[in-house]
Amino acid sequence: MTENVDVLLIGGGIMSATLGTLLKDLQPDLKIAVLERLSDVAQESSNAWNNAGTGHAALCELNYMPEGKDGSMDPAKAIAINEQFQQSRQLWASLVAEGVLDEPSTFINATPHMTFVRGEKDVAYLRKRYEMLKQQPLFAGIEYSEDSRVINQWAPLLMQKRRKGEPFAATRVPAGTDVDFGSLTRQLFADLREKGVDVATNHDVKKLKKQKDGSWRVTYRHVIGGTPGTINAKFVFVGAGGWALKLLQRSGIPEIKGYGVFPIGGQWLKTSNPDIVAQHRAKVYSQASVGAPPMSVPHLDTRVVDGETSLLFGPFATFSPKFLKNGSMLDIVTQVRPHNLLPMLKVAVDNPGLIKYLVSELLKTHAKKVDSLRDFMPTAKAEDWELLDAGQRAQVMKKDKDKGGVLQFGTEVITAEDRSIAGLLGASPGASTAVSIMLGLIKTCFPERMPEWEPRLRELIPSYGESLNTHPDAARKELDATAQALKITP
Repeated sequence: MTENVDVLLIGGGIMSATLGTLLKDLQPDLKIAVLERLSDVAQESSNAWNNAGTGHAALCELNYMPEGKDGSMDPAKAIAINEQFQQSRQLWASLVAEGVLDEPSTFINATPHMTFVRGEKDVAYLRKRYEMLKQQPLFAGIEYSEDSRVINQWAPLLMQKRRKGEPFAATRVPAGTDVDFGSLTRQLFADLREKGVDVATNHDVKKLKKQKDGSWRVTYRHVIGGTPGTINAKFVFVGAGGWALKLLQRSGIPEIKGYGVFPIGGQWLKTSNPDIVAQHRAKVYSQASVGAPPMSVPHLDTRVVDGETSLLFGPFATFSPKFLKNGSMLDIVTQVRPHNLLPMLKVAVDNPGLIKYLVSELLKTHAKKVDSLRDFMPTAKAEDWELLDAGQRAQVMKKDKDKGGVLQFGTEVITAEDRSIAGLLGASPGASTAVSIMLGLIKTCFPERMPEWEPRLRELIPSYGESLNTHPDAARKELDATAQALKITP
């Protein structure tokens, strides 16, 4: 039998959870269904141990504000990322107030965001970055120091047995956060189930076919038993992480032509030693290695997962041809089409530094990884740290009229011309900016509904359609309001 729904969400991660939550709130009578290939939701990139849990607000991540060859710096991208994260905070605060989400500490905790650099060149860069950002309302409260005594107060593990005479500097924003996106995702889906949304796990989508009436006939198989089934949907969102490329290719929409993805895995060093954990309460980022992708910026993080606090360091890049941890070893090959072969080959030719970096990472032993940790924490001992596999990140490769093909970091929404299907490709800072990404998708795919929906969106997200950073009073008000509602006041 074929079931008919208004909206079908493919993938049980934070993106589908956010879109489903917004649409069900904006129009409660929408019939929504979710298909997830695995046995539960939030098992891939949204799982707490598969990502860094950083509430990406550009408070500490240097790759959002690089220094040009001429020494110039532009805070625009950092501000934009922060604006997007504020929308996430506002929606979560509203959902807590309405009882959709549980106690805030089950998914978000106050964790200062820091940047720590060494060497005269990086110290000069960080000082200049600080001078620019401290003038921006969304970065109010950012602190800077080159004083070892001050940095020791902020994060003692960074300074113990640090070599004297070495130039170093740090910035700190007390208002940073650690987010358990796995818990957040599960809570959102639990609420959707209560509101009548069918969240079907162990359902593997095999085929998407456009019907004459403009709807989509989606064929799937039950993972257990292999029983086939179909569902018809007026609108389909593919939020399946690295799997999204494969499903969009199967849909046959021309908009996916020229796209491919390059999978990059990762590992963390993790410790739950209470004596070590008690000495560090921050997410501390630094500069990426030469040739390393932005997602591989080293950082030493406080994590709070299921009420337990631990520390993670990494990520260390790994390689697997799989697009997901639970993917296929043939993923990287089966994505190849005549229209994306040349762009992917061009990316390979133009990024020898990335290939060299991946090879060097793959050759690192546990001891070598602990040596990298000692750049942050000079007193680190190998026996205190275990290796933990992180998630797979499928970085976007696509056609470029000037270069032939480019490797793109970040996320991108692919939408069919008739707006009946859309999918998300890419990785970080996706989860942190899921609300902003899904708001953009709703505006693109449901333009005729926006006049009716916008008043409610402004209730849920007060800064919707506006820039907080250009309105200091509004920025201060919303930052304070969400901090109080989410109990993340420093």
